[in-house]
Amino acid sequence: MKYVIGVVRLILTGIVALLLVLVLAGCTVGPKYVKPTVPTTPSYKEEAPASFKESDQWQPAKPEDQTSHGKWWEIFGDPELNRLEEQIAGSNQNLKVAEARFREARAAIRFNRASQFPTISTAPSASYVKSSDFSPNFPSKIQQSSKGDFVLPFDLSYELDLWGRVRRSVAAAREEAQATAADYETAKLSLEAELALDYFELRSADAQKQLLDDTVKAYTDNLQLTVNRFKGGVAPKADVAQAQTQLDTTRVQDTDVTVQRAQFEHAIATLIGKPPAEFSLPTTPLNYQPPSTPTGLPSQLLQRRPDIAAAERRVAEANQQIGIARAAYFPTVTLGGTAGFAGSQGSNWFGWPSGFWAVGPALAETLFDAGRRRATSESARANYDAAVGTYRQTSLTAFQEVEDNLAALRILENEAQQQKEAVASSKDSLQLFTNRYKGGVDTYLQVITAETIELANERNAIDILRRQMDASVLLVKALGGGWDVSNLPTFGASSVRDY
Repeated sequence: MKYVIGVVRLILTGIVALLLVLVLAGCTVGPKYVKPTVPTTPSYKEEAPASFKESDQWQPAKPEDQTSHGKWWEIFGDPELNRLEEQIAGSNQNLKVAEARFREARAAIRFNRASQFPTISTAPSASYVKSSDFSPNFPSKIQQSSKGDFVLPFDLSYELDLWGRVRRSVAAAREEAQATAADYETAKLSLEAELALDYFELRSADAQKQLLDDTVKAYTDNLQLTVNRFKGGVAPKADVAQAQTQLDTTRVQDTDVTVQRAQFEHAIATLIGKPPAEFSLPTTPLNYQPPSTPTGLPSQLLQRRPDIAAAERRVAEANQQIGIARAAYFPTVTLGGTAGFAGSQGSNWFGWPSGFWAVGPALAETLFDAGRRRATSESARANYDAAVGTYRQTSLTAFQEVEDNLAALRILENEAQQQKEAVASSKDSLQLFTNRYKGGVDTYLQVITAETIELANERNAIDILRRQMDASVLLVKALGGGWDVSNLPTFGASSVRDY
């Protein structure tokens, strides 16, 4: 009967302790988190500038029609690029590393959340001890020579989170997991953009190769023309030498392009997780128009960049660490209890008289630590300041990247039009000098000069188009690639398990 009364008292004590926890649940020391502002003005009063500087001079047509939601690469309208991009998520090894880091951070939430619940343990034991009849201090006649000891204990330990240390630890783990999820999205976006850049570089090499192949064929015909004119006594041997030199030089350029193409093809294979020996792409010259990409407002950029989201979540985590360091100044209250059975032999191990229990709180407070807690608190505040600086710098860099690529697209659009006119002029000039050479008016040197200028303009036109495509990819990347902060995973504050 006494044992039953003891168990009831144990239960009542636990209820009282639980009520105490509920009453004090709102007592959390440390600063409340406030999202830092972005330093776009000296007073830091504005979250972001009203508009992008370059967007006033570059307006995409029908931006809403081109809005990307996740699969941003589809705005380029290339089925082969779409097929390659789809393979990154499941095959790229660097992305698998980032995904594993996220799962590690998610598991840390459950680890820290376990401190919100009691720890129950047991360590059953059974032993039989035979004492020596000649042990000191006791006459051998009254000393028990042997005894049995059978114990089945259950120990309970629970820290009352009076100052919010445990709650802040769980919150910090949640924020780190969200930051790691954003890191994963940043890595994914970077790899997708890298693949698109390599793909357009490869297609540019295909276009250069096609142009040089056609040029080599044209120069071969010109060489034959000069040979025929030389044999007919119309042209000097110097024209043949010049034509041969020009042809050989262009063949070298034609061969050199294949080296660049092979390297970009190998890079694409690695990005999609395949050995270069098992991957190849058919030749398709670059023939695109840069897509219209809506930029939105700078204030929206802060919500659309996963790297900005990761930096902001780590500011929140650093803020939690300040509260954790502050909680170390207050006493720790732990509720402990033990209950079980103990007997001298197996037959009376589980009888009611063999039962035992004990329960009671324990308080621990550090009275002197030579400044250790103060140093920890100062370190936490310094880490918070560093996290704020990283967040603001990441935001500024994001604004810069958008402005850079908006400027590049605007300027390259004008440059492409100018280059188009230059190509047309060089073709007309080449045709003029070719006709004058055939008519015996000009030397072949004039034709070679015109051909060199025309080839340089053709190649430059291809290169400008490549730069336009690269700037389009980098602009999409700078805008977050269709990602949004609402895509961050959420972790329930009261659930033991996470998705």
